Amino acid sequence: MRKTCGIIGHNRRVTSTSITQTASAPVVNRPNSVAVGTIVWLGSEVMFFAGLFAIYFTLRSTSPELWLFEADKHNVTFALINTLILVSSSVTCQFGVFAAERLQARSTGWKPSEWGMVEWFFLTYALGAIFVTGQVFEYATLVSEGVSLSSNAYGSAFYITTGFHGIHVTAGLLAFLLIIGRGFAVKNFGHKEATSAIVVSYYWHFVDVVWIGLFLVIYVLK
Repeated sequence: MRKTCGIIGHNRRVTSTSITQTASAPVVNRPNSVAVGTIVWLGSEVMFFAGLFAIYFTLRSTSPELWLFEADKHNVTFALINTLILVSSSVTCQFGVFAAERLQARSTGWKPSEWGMVEWFFLTYALGAIFVTGQVFEYATLVSEGVSLSSNAYGSAFYITTGFHGIHVTAGLLAFLLIIGRGFAVKNFGHKEATSAIVVSYYWHFVDVVWIGLFLVIYVLK
């Protein structure tokens, strides 16, 4: 606080008195609304997949012999490799997020340590596309062995649960293309673009975790 005292002269005139007070307002760090909205939406997606798991377990409980017979048709080794590919895409996605957080859209060199968000997301997209291709190949193999969506309860449960997950993975791949395109389009990669990359990574990590649960339920817990 600064105070300037008035001076009374012989003519009894009083100078003005001023009081200046500088108070710094506290800085409030509010969470990003886009990130919060994405997390809330993913919460609804958790409930959606919980319903799919409930359908799977309900049908399984009513036809245990059918499950025991049909589950042997799966190539667990192939599914495990495909799962590892998808899980590794979460790692590359996170490296892309780290690059976005330091506002590095493009690479500054050929080494992976110098890659930007675009390069890491390109690799993530490639790994996700390989996973989807592997899933389509597995579908074709099972259909040739008589396991289809309408063949029996097992086929319905398997294709509904894994099919909806495959749709979510495909949506994530489209989101990566949009973010990559945005990285090329903007002249100055800023916090707005970085936030978009971060919320897409939330979604991608979510579908990866869901698939781990599906892999354990379908291929491991026969």
